[in-house]
Amino acid sequence: MSVMEKSQQADIQAKLFDFALDELVLQQRDSFKPLWTLDSWVKFLIWMTLNVGLSGERGSIEQFVEALGSPLTARMRRIFFERVAYNFSLKVMADPSESRVLVMPINSCSITLEQAEQLLDQLGLIERVELDQTCWEELDAVIAIPWKSIETDD
Repeated sequence: MSVMEKSQQADIQAKLFDFALDELVLQQRDSFKPLWTLDSWVKFLIWMTLNVGLSGERGSIEQFVEALGSPLTARMRRIFFERVAYNFSLKVMADPSESRVLVMPINSCSITLEQAEQLLDQLGLIERVELDQTCWEELDAVIAIPWKSIETDD
């Protein structure tokens, strides 16, 4: 096998790994409740850790995350907390470790506050964000919505 063929083979394997990982995260992310929380992310990581043959103890989870590396972990996390709603032509990035939920169009169309609110309701995020739209920021084609503070959840 030539160097070029080996390179193509490695490229195909890398693309297959990327595809399989993306599909795994997409297929499993709604299984870990409550959605849109750090708890759901940690439960997903525990599940992944157990499925590669490690224990669910903290040290094993840390070992697993370290083995993945920062770029891969960040990519998995982005997929885990991102949703695309083609019926609205919008995408939501709702990582609870960030200060705001971002709602953005998936094409060049504009977005209204009402569309963003409808999408958040459809995704089950409406109870987790500040409903007062005066707190929402319109940044070019993105609407940034603060998470509800813990104090207001009581």
